[in-house]
Amino acid sequence: MIPLRPLPRRRVPATSLAVRCTSARQARPAVVAPAAPERGMRKASGSSSVLELLDLFGRRWALRVMWELAEGPLRFTQIQERCDAMSPSVLNQRLSDLCGAGVAELRADRRYGLTDEGAELVSSLRPIDSWARRWARRSVRARA
Repeated sequence: MIPLRPLPRRRVPATSLAVRCTSARQARPAVVAPAAPERGMRKASGSSSVLELLDLFGRRWALRVMWELAEGPLRFTQIQERCDAMSPSVLNQRLSDLCGAGVAELRADRRYGLTDEGAELVSSLRPIDSWARRWARRSVRARA
């Protein structure tokens, strides 16, 4: 099982944080730290690790971001382009969630990539991808 780790509250560079202005007259924007991944997670009875993982992947765009990172490390804007130009705030939150869970990381070259645990997780999804491709072919033939 891959344990989900909470995101530690720490000071991180402003380039990886969501930025908002608190007033129109403010010269410098206020920095808002990303939310911890467990925030808003639905707790199942017994706190099953599988259910926690499904909750993480059930969040909008999370699985798609993981799938794109499986191809190799990408910059924030590259991920955004590959994911049909999703909003920067949603992408920032998903990357924060995935990094907090220990399946993705921001590397020194400012690109996001999968951790070893993330790569192992994606490789476990490959059989589902194969099944989905076969299912899609059968669906197309059935409609024809």
